[in-house]
Amino acid sequence: MDFTMGPSARALRGELRGLVDEHVPPDFLGAFTDDPADLEIAQSFCRLLAERGLLCLAWPERYGGRGASVWEQTVVREEMWAHHEPRGAQYMGVNWVGPTIMRHGTPEQRRRHLPPIARGEVIWCQGFSEPDAGSDLAAVRTAARRDGDGWRVSGQKIWTSYAAMAQWCFLLARTSTGDRKQHGLTVFLVPMADPAVEVRPIPSMMGPHHLNEVFFSDLRVTEGDVLGTVDEGWAVVQEVLAFERVGIARYARCERLLRAAPSVLGDRWAGLPAELRGRWARMLTHCRRARLLAYQVVSTQSRGTVRPGDAAAYRIAVTRLDQDSAEVLMEIVASAAPDGAEARRFRLQVEDHWRYSRASTVASGSVEMQQILLSRALLAS
Repeated sequence: MDFTMGPSARALRGELRGLVDEHVPPDFLGAFTDDPADLEIAQSFCRLLAERGLLCLAWPERYGGRGASVWEQTVVREEMWAHHEPRGAQYMGVNWVGPTIMRHGTPEQRRRHLPPIARGEVIWCQGFSEPDAGSDLAAVRTAARRDGDGWRVSGQKIWTSYAAMAQWCFLLARTSTGDRKQHGLTVFLVPMADPAVEVRPIPSMMGPHHLNEVFFSDLRVTEGDVLGTVDEGWAVVQEVLAFERVGIARYARCERLLRAAPSVLGDRWAGLPAELRGRWARMLTHCRRARLLAYQVVSTQSRGTVRPGDAAAYRIAVTRLDQDSAEVLMEIVASAAPDGAEARRFRLQVEDHWRYSRASTVASGSVEMQQILLSRALLAS
């Protein structure tokens, strides 16, 4: 099985790795730390990628991309996630906010929002989950009521990543009620700087910016802020979630850390228990499985379709891989703690991977909800 995607993809990987080596410090563990310099590293790197046409590689040229294939964009996705996502929160705008605006936005919305995303200048957050509407997203109660030629939005969102740094929010609100709770939902594109929006960080071991509460107190939105059709936002959200769930190449970081372990440990590798090395090898196999499932979803997306069952199967495999590989790597580091600067960096990378993996089977839809989606798809086939 050839996972290289050919010589052009191999050259692209080399270019991206060279840029990471040159412009991202070796101790970088992501943009969302207590050190503001880490966010600036990510923002600067995004601008660099944008200048080289690599940030939104697969976007049409008229929207600031290069019209490349989704497979080339997949290479970018894999290399960025493998190196602790030096694009910061930009993957959200690149992977699904921008493409969703292309598909459902008005010409004015495209003119307003797509160029800043393509230049790496704007951060988006996602206003979906609520205290009583997490996995059951259709149960959202944040309400938008008609007010003249616009709406007034009031309600609360929770677990909103990057809300404290984002300039815009992709907001789901209820605009009417009916027999089905999926009907009557509408997507709004709203500015986070409005005084009617309040962000309250939620401390966690994942660090700042990952978890926040967001309160909307009589926020005024206009017809121009509506994405798609009023009351028909559920169809947009379903598409968004399918793109989001495959948009983070978690398997790439798992595989990079697993492959690094023997060289970092050196002579100590042979002294590890055979059972632990066997689990390490099994995790590499699971990385390949998750990669194949991701490629299956990418293939259907390249033909203009999204199959929720495929996205759910990938999500189940890759989030479990995240947690299982993190456990194996933590045991490896604990069993044979290596010395030196490279070993220290590896240990910190593994610890960061472990912390992030704790939330992986809940974020973007719990693994239990993914199992329900997959079951429905299999029964319908």
